[in-house]
Amino acid sequence: MRLIEIDYDAQPPIDAYGPGFFRVKEEIHQGHLLLTPDAQISWGGYDDLQPILDAKDTFDVIFIGTGSDIAQLPPKMAATLDAALIDYELMSSPSASRTYNVLLSEGRRIAAALLTI
Repeated sequence: MRLIEIDYDAQPPIDAYGPGFFRVKEEIHQGHLLLTPDAQISWGGYDDLQPILDAKDTFDVIFIGTGSDIAQLPPKMAATLDAALIDYELMSSPSASRTYNVLLSEGRRIAAALLTI
């Protein structure tokens, strides 16, 4: 077996997640989390759109993790993201975390807005 070390450049992967937390760069983040190429910050959830709008030029797509199960976005959030021409993908937070890490390892310009499980 041949192991290949992945270089994530400056944007760190999600190391782990669990009930109420995410771990990034060995640091535990309690609550919802927004990851962009420039930051890893607490996220207020569906009503907290300004940090996503502010970072929209730093990523090509944002993965929105809707918690334990996939769910629809509130209409106001979907309309705001659509109006801002932000491409997004909905999935459960565990799936969004894994997809984020895979695309990050490929050097893609991505972000993730994750609700805790």
